[in-house]
Amino acid sequence: MIDWGNLSNAAGAGSVLAQPSAPASTTSPVALSAVSSSRPPVAELEKRLGYTFNDQALLKLALTHRSFSAAHNERLEFLGDSVLNCAVGHLLYRQLKQFDEGDLSRVRSNLVRQQALHDIAQTLSLHQYLHLGDGELKSGGLRRPSILADALEALFGAIFLDSGFHEASRVIDSLYAPILKQVDPKTLGKDAKTLLQEFLQGLGLPLPAYSVVATHGAAHSQLFEVECAVAKLSITVLGSGASRRAAEQVAATQALLAARAATASVQKKSRRAKKSEPPPQAPLVFDDKKQK
Repeated sequence: MIDWGNLSNAAGAGSVLAQPSAPASTTSPVALSAVSSSRPPVAELEKRLGYTFNDQALLKLALTHRSFSAAHNERLEFLGDSVLNCAVGHLLYRQLKQFDEGDLSRVRSNLVRQQALHDIAQTLSLHQYLHLGDGELKSGGLRRPSILADALEALFGAIFLDSGFHEASRVIDSLYAPILKQVDPKTLGKDAKTLLQEFLQGLGLPLPAYSVVATHGAAHSQLFEVECAVAKLSITVLGSGASRRAAEQVAATQALLAARAATASVQKKSRRAKKSEPPPQAPLVFDDKKQK
């Protein structure tokens, strides 16, 4: 039987020794001072995680991007990726007892992909605590999904080294519990655009139309605004994202919610109309024998 606690302690010692000796930071002192003054205390992040680090150096390392220092979070990210996959697999095995191996694999794949990690990182306001170099800061690195997702995995790796697998698994379980409540076997592995398309096709309606209505920011850190229109249902919604594809997915999510609400409203009115109709009258029956 593997002793997760001893394994994590051993790995922790190895990872510290393996860090190369290098200058503490590649960011200019002026920029460092400005960013540090606006960064909230890491204790707030620990509160959101529901975990307090015994070794604060591990926490700082997990939040440090390679653009900031030669001692960065990529090794922790590697470790955290494995911890995350194992913890999520265990969580799904316990909670989704009706799912077979194929369904469990598809759910886990969706839960550990970059977009899902980015969404969780946003709920934690993780961007506020990251250490990035000047170049990454200027190019919008604090909003980049890949950087946020990698930092979250690094945090999981850091918790594993700090307290072992069981504690890391507890934190991961708490972050994923709200997401698991929304898992639907019928939508496994399908993105918002696909779900919207299938929903409209099921009603015999035309496909939605997507169009970019605006872009904001410099070329290296643009924010796209995309409109999604479902003409037959009089639905027009906007979605924004760091790429056109990401913005389309956000818009499709909003359009799907609106389409479901609209069709539910129509069905409800139809049921009310049927209830308000007078019952059909029984046909008159004449008894020919009595008339004779």
